[in-house]
Amino acid sequence: MPGAGKERAGREFSLNRFFKLEERKTTTRTEILAGITTFLTMSYIIFVNPSILADAGIPKEAALAATIYGSVFCTLLMALWANFPVAVAPGMGLNAFFTYTVVLGAGLSWQTALGAVFISGLVFFILTITGVRERIVDGVPSILKSSISVGIGLFIAFIGLKNAGIVVSNKDTFVSLGKITETGPLLALFGLLVASFLLSKKWKGALLISILVTSIAAMVTGFIDYPHSVKDIASLSLPSLSETFLAMDLKGAFAYGILSILFSFTIVELFDNLATLIGLSNKAGLADENGKIENLDRALQADAIGTMASAAMGGTVMNAYVENATGISEGGRTGLTALTTGILFFLTLLFTPLISFVPSVATAPILILVGALMLSEIKSISFDDFTDVIPAFLTIILMPLTFSIAQGLAFGFISYTVLKLAVGKHKDMHWMMYVISIAFIINFIWGSH
Repeated sequence: MPGAGKERAGREFSLNRFFKLEERKTTTRTEILAGITTFLTMSYIIFVNPSILADAGIPKEAALAATIYGSVFCTLLMALWANFPVAVAPGMGLNAFFTYTVVLGAGLSWQTALGAVFISGLVFFILTITGVRERIVDGVPSILKSSISVGIGLFIAFIGLKNAGIVVSNKDTFVSLGKITETGPLLALFGLLVASFLLSKKWKGALLISILVTSIAAMVTGFIDYPHSVKDIASLSLPSLSETFLAMDLKGAFAYGILSILFSFTIVELFDNLATLIGLSNKAGLADENGKIENLDRALQADAIGTMASAAMGGTVMNAYVENATGISEGGRTGLTALTTGILFFLTLLFTPLISFVPSVATAPILILVGALMLSEIKSISFDDFTDVIPAFLTIILMPLTFSIAQGLAFGFISYTVLKLAVGKHKDMHWMMYVISIAFIINFIWGSH
């Protein structure tokens, strides 16, 4: 019908104008597909985060609700305010720091720890709106920016290999090859082959198709169960925030004198996000010829506001996920990708059991491939100057080896500053490099006690 066609065209025009689809050379279909792919690769957080927070004493149902609501709220901010193709959820690593270091290690109550999370989000927000964030970005040399992308790529690939069971822990050699003839690793290798084949054929939706095909294969082989009825995949009872909403103890956080804890939360939050957003933005082609990233300040503001909201709900520090690279690889370039992911997160309130039918061996191959794709940034690294090469190498290699983006950053920044000073090239450095390096050194010293 003519009227229906005009209405559809109007909606498409509005989306194009709001999200700048044409300007960023993408389409509504591509963005939605990318959002679905991102959701499937990072949806594991819905199940993992509540389990970690439950160890801290937070009621598991409330932790589940805080995880979903916090992810939806912050992802929608990223979509509608910053127009970034990046979904946000409680940070893996920071939630472990919250539970095992702050609560169980330091003996704080989870309410006091939530207060610390809220304060760190506030500090991060102040750093962003005062322009300190911009000075930090401007002060980061291009060699480290490229190294960040490569390091995140290796980190993503390592997570994928670990989730696939291809790489496992070993008490003698730290890591070793897993039992690849078992069903899990074989399924992951099958998914890797399917995704690689489809990518080589330039199929749109190659990564998503691989996830679906591998999930079906997992059900057929009996590796995971399959839904037997509607009751298996639908739940009408919404998880409640009643036990954790506004339960954070700000007075307790201040009274404890937790300067080192606040510093750790804030610095890791700042640089994990900065590193991830720079890497993802470069991969999405959002940086201009001068390396400036449009709306990066809004993206960081959205994350800081999201962290404060998460703490108020009963959740931990929010982070832009490296798994967003899967959606970006599918062509995600605008906030419409994040909007799609945020809507899907919201729908999990009704259909949380559905996520359990997408096993980690189905998403692991995608992470491995995305890690490989992000290695392309290595071509931007010059190997002519060892005062550049060594910091770049340390940044890249220590992200996966320490299982921490922040630790890789710390070694990269500190070594860059020290080496440049040692050879008399201090004039080549932005003054912010001194500030960042000193901050990392202080964090190392506090963290060792």
